[in-house]
Amino acid sequence: MPNFLYKGKVYYNPVEFAMDRLGGTWKMPILWRLKDKVYRYSELKKSIKHISDKMLTTQLRELERDGFIHRKVYPVVPPKVEYSITNKGELAIPIVDTIRNFGIDLMRKEGIDVEHYKKENTARNKE
Repeated sequence: MPNFLYKGKVYYNPVEFAMDRLGGTWKMPILWRLKDKVYRYSELKKSIKHISDKMLTTQLRELERDGFIHRKVYPVVPPKVEYSITNKGELAIPIVDTIRNFGIDLMRKEGIDVEHYKKENTARNKE
């Protein structure tokens, strides 16, 4: 496939293009959470323990800019903002699920306690 230019950046293949939008440590976990419910900023922050405020804000802005999530601002005091997944974001969920399952399989093969990991995440998502 020939390279192509998009918004001033040269891409060499479709995988690079997709990973530029969804890659990194935090975008897929954010989308994974938003697939099931609408979150406020503080709820997302609480559910992703090791993300900094700056990084969460940056990732949310990028996901919104690229059309994967929607940000709804309510005209109230104190400010209320909710994040939800868009149709475009929902199209990415099967890919995130495949990568997640692959990661779980790799964890098992490396002797990592996957059941403990799954229980911890299930409990965290119920909060």
